[in-house]
Amino acid sequence: MKSIRLRDGKDRSLRRRHPWVFEGSIAKGKADPGETVRIEDGEGRFLAWGAYSPSSMIRVRAWSFDEAERIDAAFFGRRIRTALALRARLPIASSGVRLVHGEADGLPGLIVDRYGDTLCAQFGTAGTERHKPVIAELLLQATGLSRLYERSDAGVRRLEGLPAQTGWLRGDGPTELAITEHDWQLTLDVAAGHKTGFYLDQRDNRALFARWVRRLGCREVLNCYCYTGGFTVAALAGGAAQVLSVDSSAPALQRVQAQVAQNGFDAARSAVLEADANQCLRDHLQAGRRFDAIVLDPPKFAPTVAHAERAARAYKDINRLALLLLAPGGLLFTFSCSGGIGPELFHKIVAGAAHDAGVDGAIVERLAAAPDHPQTLNFPEGEYLKGLAVLKAA
Repeated sequence: MKSIRLRDGKDRSLRRRHPWVFEGSIAKGKADPGETVRIEDGEGRFLAWGAYSPSSMIRVRAWSFDEAERIDAAFFGRRIRTALALRARLPIASSGVRLVHGEADGLPGLIVDRYGDTLCAQFGTAGTERHKPVIAELLLQATGLSRLYERSDAGVRRLEGLPAQTGWLRGDGPTELAITEHDWQLTLDVAAGHKTGFYLDQRDNRALFARWVRRLGCREVLNCYCYTGGFTVAALAGGAAQVLSVDSSAPALQRVQAQVAQNGFDAARSAVLEADANQCLRDHLQAGRRFDAIVLDPPKFAPTVAHAERAARAYKDINRLALLLLAPGGLLFTFSCSGGIGPELFHKIVAGAAHDAGVDGAIVERLAAAPDHPQTLNFPEGEYLKGLAVLKAA
């Protein structure tokens, strides 16, 4: 077994069971892509077993902190079964479930979603890529399913020196799938959709938005960066009279309207607009239009902390515009999925946007990813999705 020796004083995070070792923390040692290595402190004492990534700034990701553990098929089987057992204990109102959530489930770089009878997996690191055949078989054994689609095309693979790979790993068939979520019927395409095909992390926030729309009697709703319209369906389910869904993707907007029809809502209550969301906000503000509720769920503006300053300006601008567009007493559901923007900073950004808009508001909910996307105590970076529900002052 190859060893990686850390520089003196660079072992503190691993001793706190944080799974990442950065390139600058390593004094000596190297290995093949994805190879399991023994991570040692400056005195040669065991710290963890990890997967080596020679092309990544995160040079090693820890598999286990137990010196007696072996990183083999039995190890991956135990981790997968533990992840599934956690989901079985959670209140998940959907046939779409995040089964494995990377570091939070002790499997760095592995994302697995279940959509009914189909699994969709992302192998994002050299470690998961090396063990992909074994992991694929274990996932199907643990779930009793026969279809597994691979969506290993996220940008992180480039940082790992890995090419994008997509397609059926096991089984075959249509990639267009349907799931139930709460009382709704939603569709997705695992081959063409964002991430693994759908944003399961917003499941509980969609249901919460529907309840707030009904409670407040919101009639006019604006859903920006709507993608395939999960929040649009939620708004209509909450009784909104009219929902305008805005996205730059024409295929996504086609799916919005299809899902509106599929759930039995009057097509006249739903309008779509293919446009830049930021410009849309400006245009409606200039036209003097007002909305009772607005959803801002933009793409990742800050993939890392290094991008935080520029991203903060972008988040502030769209939130300022949205707060100006809200009618007095209106509801803003605003999100950031950027790992480089923490919850405290996001709160400050939205507060700054309100100041610039000359308005005030009450935070009535703090929003996060659904619980099948766990945030663990030892890995705070897992808290990527954060949001605020704000009631604008009347």
